[in-house]
Amino acid sequence: MKQKGISLRMWASFLILGLVGQLAWAIENMYFNVFLYNTISKDTSYIAAMVAASGIVATVTTLFMGALSDRIGRRKAFISIGYILWGLATAAFGFLSVDSIGSLFPAANAVMMAALAVVVMDCIMTFFGSTANDAAFNAYITCNTTKENRGRVESVLATLPLIAMLLIFGLFDGMTKNGQWREFFLIFGAMVTLTGIVTAFLLPKETPVPKKDNYWKNIVYGFRPKVIKENKPLYIALAAFGLFCIAVQVFLPYLIIYIQEYLKIESYAIVLGIVLIVASIISVVFGRIIDKAGKLKFTLPALGVMFVGLIGMFLVRSFVTVIIAGIVMMGGNMLVSAALSGTIRDYTPSDKVGLFQGIRMIFQVLLPMIIGPYIGSFIIKNSTTTYIDEYNAVKQVPTPGIFLGAAAILLLCLIPIIILKRTEKEKQYANRLG
Repeated sequence: MKQKGISLRMWASFLILGLVGQLAWAIENMYFNVFLYNTISKDTSYIAAMVAASGIVATVTTLFMGALSDRIGRRKAFISIGYILWGLATAAFGFLSVDSIGSLFPAANAVMMAALAVVVMDCIMTFFGSTANDAAFNAYITCNTTKENRGRVESVLATLPLIAMLLIFGLFDGMTKNGQWREFFLIFGAMVTLTGIVTAFLLPKETPVPKKDNYWKNIVYGFRPKVIKENKPLYIALAAFGLFCIAVQVFLPYLIIYIQEYLKIESYAIVLGIVLIVASIISVVFGRIIDKAGKLKFTLPALGVMFVGLIGMFLVRSFVTVIIAGIVMMGGNMLVSAALSGTIRDYTPSDKVGLFQGIRMIFQVLLPMIIGPYIGSFIIKNSTTTYIDEYNAVKQVPTPGIFLGAAAILLLCLIPIIILKRTEKEKQYANRLG
């Protein structure tokens, strides 16, 4: 049952599950890419393929498991068990290498097989992560917040991905630079698994409300033309969020590699650390303003801030200017994410929360993680920036063009947002007449 206020226990649950989940996703979204690039292959096509495969698995998983959690009515169990298995799958990455995979398949191309193993393991990890976090935890948040407090909740939750990256960069990045990948993955795997165990006791008890409707009909519920027509504002908001996420995925998978290889800034952890701290503060400060001003009304200026940051990242090269442009870019990123996420939750029918998580994932993960990284890879491959590795092979380096490509995609967000604002005005006018 929704409550106007949020208890301390609920806040603790949101923060612990959210932060640890984002630690796992940060590793998957950024460090798996670095792990693949540094230890397996410099071919960015493997990164794009891994991101796309993960996006497909995440969406399909959320679609089926979200509907299942609705049917069973026990999201807490999905969250707890899912986190435990998610952690074990993350730890397993510590045992993947060209040598270990090559010894299993001596007749095959060791590099190709190792890259394939990383992609497959990423999909397994994503299945458990999406079950626990994307399907169950996201639905749990929607069910335990209201229109009056979602902007504040979303603004806090929006800081967690960046705080997670900050913790990793500040405390654990040195392990990856020293090649201690096994220890790195084991530590975070254990952390996620422990969170799953703690969750079993921390999360407030649920009152199970199992549903006896047809499970398979629920799977396709959000794809029905009638449902789309009845929830038009929700799908327009999802379209805007999808374009925003595509823009992010054009540059995000290659961000660390860009700073390290193109800008030649070895202390990228310091750069990202400063950026993430300031951007997180901006998000929290503006949380209440999002609620007061209106989530949709706040989205346009937030998009403008992110656009300016992306153009800045395209232009700057020095340590200090990268930090400044990065703060503007990531600050705008977090504000757009908070405003649009809250808008989507507002438009989601309260009795069909789990059913729409899979639809949300199509726009938030599936399409962005297939389209975005390949746009980024295309931009990188069509640049002239390369280097010769120790084996005299020509390797690709991410270039500033990825930020310009992201900015171009971001402009497309204006179309659904303007349509949504007009739809809202028409609805308000009709209500006044009624």
